[in-house]
Amino acid sequence: MTESALSTEAAPRLNRRQAAKVRTRQKVLDAARSLFAERGYEPATIRDIAKGAGMSTGAVFANFQDKAELFEAVLTEDMSRLAEVVEAGAPEGEPVRQRLLGALSAGYHSSLEHLPLFQAIVARSWFQPLAAEMRARAATKKLLLTIGDILQEAVAKGELRQDADLRLLVELIWDAYLSNYRRAAYDEWDAAALSDHMGKQIDVILAGALSAK
Repeated sequence: MTESALSTEAAPRLNRRQAAKVRTRQKVLDAARSLFAERGYEPATIRDIAKGAGMSTGAVFANFQDKAELFEAVLTEDMSRLAEVVEAGAPEGEPVRQRLLGALSAGYHSSLEHLPLFQAIVARSWFQPLAAEMRARAATKKLLLTIGDILQEAVAKGELRQDADLRLLVELIWDAYLSNYRRAAYDEWDAAALSDHMGKQIDVILAGALSAK
């Protein structure tokens, strides 16, 4: 069986109705992302999202149960894209500090123009139901794995101690990365300022895990 045939079997062609539903759902997601990125979560209404997508509120509710579910879908898509940016931003062959800083700086440069969306992500993480929190964690898992992979490679190369608590280091680095968005929101820091500060935070976080040379 040819590779083409296998590909066809793995992803069957959608009929016209299914394809239209997929397009409609994506139009709603794109409109919602634009509004969440412009206004944040609370000010973005389903009515305005529907208007931005060029459809009725009924069409929005035909695809998403409520605004919370729509926001989760946007979060999942955006975290997946951010994970790709962060992974690509880590320079190969460089020391662990440079790799982490390159990866996270790429994240800032990619996402800072959508600052209200990231504010909404952080804000809602404090007030959402447990099930929604678990789904949000699943959405960021690839990002955390990317940071973890960089640290694991540093252990293998002898840059970090063999007994370094990688899970804790990932948690501290990720928490620092997210918290810096507050400085962009309230102190008008740009991506360069955030990256410089992130570098200092990485130095402190890794200080106790570096191998003695």
